[in-house]
Amino acid sequence: MAHSKIEASDTLVLFIDLQAGISDLPLTVPYPRLQKGVSALARLAGLLKMPGIISVVGGRDGGPAQIMPEIAQGMGELPIYYRSTADSFENQAIREAIAATGRKTILIAGTATEVAVQLPALSGSDLGYRVFVVIDAVAGISARSEDATLRRITQAGASTVSVVTLAGELAGDFSQPTGQQAIGILFEMVGGA
Repeated sequence: MAHSKIEASDTLVLFIDLQAGISDLPLTVPYPRLQKGVSALARLAGLLKMPGIISVVGGRDGGPAQIMPEIAQGMGELPIYYRSTADSFENQAIREAIAATGRKTILIAGTATEVAVQLPALSGSDLGYRVFVVIDAVAGISARSEDATLRRITQAGASTVSVVTLAGELAGDFSQPTGQQAIGILFEMVGGA
């Protein structure tokens, strides 16, 4: 029987190209809204002890990538993997880091949805992972191309999910401290910006 719900103990977060010069370019989501979604996802992952991996390309000036600080604020410092391909799964070190977690569910956050998010979502799904694109922690180049991308991803067997849904789904018992904090993240996501 298929298991539809996401379990924190079997999940990792893959943050892709959430760096200066890339994450501030997409047009489908205002940058402050993307920051809010990435921050909420990182805090939820940190709260629930889900590991995170950061996949980036080199900075425009050839220097190190400047990662969105919201990730470290929510999860602490994470390993950063540099790649020279659009698909994170084509990088052996990233593939091995994902496999080393032993987790079979991947939440993907990143920019741009049409390339850096879509390709590893397809590859991860082809490799047998349960892949979820976190819709409020991604941003694309245009509404039309992002919509086509999300349809292709879901037709290929991956899924979409929101941070709000994740917070509610993974909160557990609301009367417990972890559940209260997860629900607090949910309420922060639905309020403002």
